[in-house]
Amino acid sequence: MQPAYLQSSDIINYQHPTVWACAKDLTQGLNDPFEVTQRCFEWVRDTIRHSVDFRLNPVTCTAAEVLEAGTGFCYAKSHLLAALLRANALPTGLCYQRLSINEDGAPFCLHGLNAVCLPDIGWYRIDARGNTSGIDARFSPPQEELAFSLAWPGEADLPEVWPEPLPVVVESLRTHATYDALAADLPDVPLISG
Repeated sequence: MQPAYLQSSDIINYQHPTVWACAKDLTQGLNDPFEVTQRCFEWVRDTIRHSVDFRLNPVTCTAAEVLEAGTGFCYAKSHLLAALLRANALPTGLCYQRLSINEDGAPFCLHGLNAVCLPDIGWYRIDARGNTSGIDARFSPPQEELAFSLAWPGEADLPEVWPEPLPVVVESLRTHATYDALAADLPDVPLISG
C-alpha cells in the first residue's frame, strides 16, 4: 500500500486520465524533485484562475474538476497541485491557515495550501492560490514565500499536513453552487487553545 501522501483518492484523483496526462506533460524531461515541484506549482498558480479573483463558476473540488473548469478556490487549487505532484511520486499533503476575512480580526476563514516533502528539506509549504496585487507566492526553498502572513489575533498557521482535505472544506465546496455563495460562507475551524 502506498503512503497516504502518495495515494490517489476521490478528491486528489490523479489517476483520472486528464489529471495523469497533465502531470506527465508538465514534467516531461524533468527528474529533479525541485524542478518538478516548481513546474507544477507555477502552472497551477498561474494557469488555474482563482474563482473569486475572476468571478468564475462552477465551484470545483476534485483535481479533475479543477483541471476541466480551469478555476477553483485556494482549496480546490491545492487539491489539483497535490494530484499533479503525487502523480510524479512526490509526497504531498494539504495545509491550512486561519485568516481574518476582512483583515481586521473576526470573522475568520480557512485558506488552503500544500506541503511537499522535498529531499534534504522535508515538508515545505507552497501556496498556489494565485498572485495578485499584494500577493506574491513563490517557490524558493528552503524559504517559504506564501500568499498570506499572519497579522491579527485569532489567525494561525495550522501545523498539520493532511493527506486528505478537511471535511469542512469538502462540505463547503460541495454545498455551494456559485463562487459568490461560497465566498460569503467560507469554511472555518475553531482554534484549540493550549
